[in-house]
Amino acid sequence: MLASEIRELTDDDIRARLAELEEERFRLRFRGATETLENPLRLRFLRRDVARLKTILHERTLGAGAAPAAGGGGAAAPRPAATRAGAKRAAGTQAAKKTTARKSAAKKGAAKKSPAKKAAAKKAGTSTRAGSRAAKR
Repeated sequence: MLASEIRELTDDDIRARLAELEEERFRLRFRGATETLENPLRLRFLRRDVARLKTILHERTLGAGAAPAAGGGGAAAPRPAATRAGAKRAAGTQAAKKTTARKSAAKKGAAKKSPAKKAAAKKAGTSTRAGSRAAKR
């Protein structure tokens, strides 16, 4: 079902169609669990139609009416400024990434053996790696 077709329907018609599709989806999911479906892609189409119906119904409740079509060629609407909570969350995410990068760099540095330790291990005939064949002998 196309979005343009859905926009022509009334709110009550949309709700009725939504109930029908959700019931059909339930029946198909139940049947799919017990036997193989003749057309398993029908579930995907139902799920997407339900999403379209809910989206248009939500647009109407917000008062948006008809949303601009994608790729309309017009200028995009300006995005709202970030909220303080959103900005803090973004800053926290960046700080977490930096911390993770520092920790992994420290692990890499700690995993490296100094040339003196390597030379001593070579003289002793042991390997610098714990899981190597020389260490297992």
